[in-house]
Amino acid sequence: MSNQHNPAEPKVLAAVPAAAAAPAKKQPNRKVVIIAGVIALAALAAGGRMWYRSAHFVETENAYVAGHVHPVSSRIAGIVTKVLIDDNQVVKEGDVIAELDPFDQRVKVEQIQAQIASAETQVLQADAQVAQVNAQASAAQAQIKQAEAMLVRANQDAQRYSQLYTSQMKAVSKAELDAATATRASALADVAARKDSATAAKAQIAAATSARDVLKAQIDVLKVQLKDAEQQLAYNTVLAPVSGRVGKRSVEVGQRVQPGQQLTALVQDNVWVTANFKETQLAKMQIGQPVHISVDALPGKELVGRVDSFSPASGNQFALLPADNATGNFTKIVQRVPVKITLKNEDLKALSGRLVPGMSVIAEVELGEEAPAQHAQAATTQAH
Repeated sequence: MSNQHNPAEPKVLAAVPAAAAAPAKKQPNRKVVIIAGVIALAALAAGGRMWYRSAHFVETENAYVAGHVHPVSSRIAGIVTKVLIDDNQVVKEGDVIAELDPFDQRVKVEQIQAQIASAETQVLQADAQVAQVNAQASAAQAQIKQAEAMLVRANQDAQRYSQLYTSQMKAVSKAELDAATATRASALADVAARKDSATAAKAQIAAATSARDVLKAQIDVLKVQLKDAEQQLAYNTVLAPVSGRVGKRSVEVGQRVQPGQQLTALVQDNVWVTANFKETQLAKMQIGQPVHISVDALPGKELVGRVDSFSPASGNQFALLPADNATGNFTKIVQRVPVKITLKNEDLKALSGRLVPGMSVIAEVELGEEAPAQHAQAATTQAH
């Protein structure tokens, strides 16, 4: 039996020690496992928090502080002689903001007063004329009675003479009868003339009374004009319409202002927040729900407010040029609806002067919070 050399045998024998010498499989690092687990837990916690907040909160950065800003303007034209305010000054309702030169209005007041005095003098003269005409009318009535008495006597004499002078009896002469008849005719004419004079006197009374009434009506008109002139004179003093702080002052001494020209603005302290929420965020929002507010100007200071009311239309509807969605190139865009959020009175007092209109805020509404009873009732009333 021949011993032949197998070339593959050395390779097999060499592989056995090599395999035996190979190290055991490397175990995973415990720190890496712990870190991966922590990251997984953090991701789960963040995802859970995001889900919880998306289900129970709605938030918007499109929000700002709003308030009542009252423009103060002049009602008349004039030259500014005094300015009694300074920038950011606190003023009360009725305080003097500025004063205008009152010369023109004062002259007009004095002119109307002089016209009233002249008209009142004319009224006194008219009263005297009416009294005079009334006296003339009374005298005319007395003269009528006197003339009627003379007519009665003349008529009696004429009748008597006519009875004494007949065809059977001629106790008086024909001349005496004619004289009596003429006297009666004259007395009759005199009565008619006296009555005409009395009628004319009555007409003069009516004319004088009408003239006096016209003068009195003119006095009433002048008194109304005087009130207006005095009011215009009072407008030379520009008063604060409300209490607040002065802002945007643009009035200086010597400046000529026109009616309606803004001199300054007054900002009241009772501010609120206007938050523009997406229409898709309004489904669960209700009046009275609490709102967490973060003001950019007050970092670390969180305010708590309440949903007060919803705007009756989206912001696009109040835009100067609203989009026309009836055109063929319509693109659906999520609209935003302004929501008014009121703040607590104690917060407003504590932040008086620091929380001003125009500041940017972040508003977050708690959807899961039940609205208070009074707010819910107000919402139901508003819905009806």
